[in-house]
Amino acid sequence: MVRAILCAGACAAAGVLLAGAMKSEGISEKARKLHFSSIVVDTHDDTTQRFLDGKFDLGTRGSTGSIDLPRMREGNLSAIFFSIWIPSKVTGPEAVDRALVQIDAVREQVRKHPNDMVLTTTAAEIREARKQGKIAALMGVEGGHMINSDLGILRSYAALAVRYMTLTHSGNDEWADSSTDKAVHNGLTEFGKDVVREMNRLGVMVDVSHVSDKTFYDALEASKAPLIASHSSCRAICDAPRNMTDQMMKDLAAKGGVVQINYHVGFLSQEFRNAEKADPEINKAISAKVMERCGNNEGCQLIEGDRITREYVAQGKLPRVDYTKIIEHIDHAVKAAGVDHVGLGSDFDGANMPYGMEDATKLPVITEALLQKGYSEGDVKKILGENTLRVMAEVERVSRELNSAPKK
Repeated sequence: MVRAILCAGACAAAGVLLAGAMKSEGISEKARKLHFSSIVVDTHDDTTQRFLDGKFDLGTRGSTGSIDLPRMREGNLSAIFFSIWIPSKVTGPEAVDRALVQIDAVREQVRKHPNDMVLTTTAAEIREARKQGKIAALMGVEGGHMINSDLGILRSYAALAVRYMTLTHSGNDEWADSSTDKAVHNGLTEFGKDVVREMNRLGVMVDVSHVSDKTFYDALEASKAPLIASHSSCRAICDAPRNMTDQMMKDLAAKGGVVQINYHVGFLSQEFRNAEKADPEINKAISAKVMERCGNNEGCQLIEGDRITREYVAQGKLPRVDYTKIIEHIDHAVKAAGVDHVGLGSDFDGANMPYGMEDATKLPVITEALLQKGYSEGDVKKILGENTLRVMAEVERVSRELNSAPKK
């Protein structure tokens, strides 16, 4: 009986994957088989903001946004890191409280969908979820300001299943400089280095997306475990401070880390970035329309920002950016850092997506494009998820060693 039940579950999971594969239009049979036999990991999704709206159900296929269970199934998104995000200007106890509300919201969505999702914290648990035909749900805190300069709060987040923390967001926090703020700490403060060391002990990945270049190098030096850049692209292609230089990617790779490529058009396309700079009034107008439609609903703001930006593209006010720019960045990062050090960090539901990558159903086109560029099947699997799983396993190993070391 037990075997029959297990078989039924496995067969149902296989059926879902097959159905998804059959819906992937314009994808070769080779790419379909490879994509749907791979573990696809996305290290950064802002769908959490939508969970705060009591009407949103992850289990229902939506007509807006990029992420829900049916569309994840259709695109074989196997493991997803839901971002816990609070604006940098929100600090202190309020930031902690709001972060805890979001952590609870993620856990509640998983609880509501036990047949489809499971909360995971390790690479092995992600692999086990795959065997069970379930999507692995994970969490990353996007901004160190949410620990309120308290290592005890960091430990609480880890206990609640958070498995990475971005050291800063768009503004500096009390102990680290951001890439998009005026430096005040010269990188990491001594407490910031303590944060990195405690993250190593807890098995929480150190995420260097959003941080200043000096913060990046301070974190690289302080950490005993590999780092990730959970949603960053290549500065050589698009000169955004949020992107990584070739040297940074090489140095990240030298310590075993991974850069997960971000799909946001403003980090993919220099042409798009130049157009925004040339007419600052465009972003002001988009922001005004977003506020008119959404008010203070941050989940709505993220979705409508993408929708309104597309309206401006259709009117010829902003340049069109296609998903092929994602492939260009992946390929460049591979050449800079090596194929073992590149992954996927979409920023779905939190950024403006390129055409052809509107939601999770489009993910198989990445596999198709990489095969067409001559990547081997093994290397495609690495980029889709195996590299991220390797880093997770290494961070877990370092954590075990640190916790078993004799106390000084």
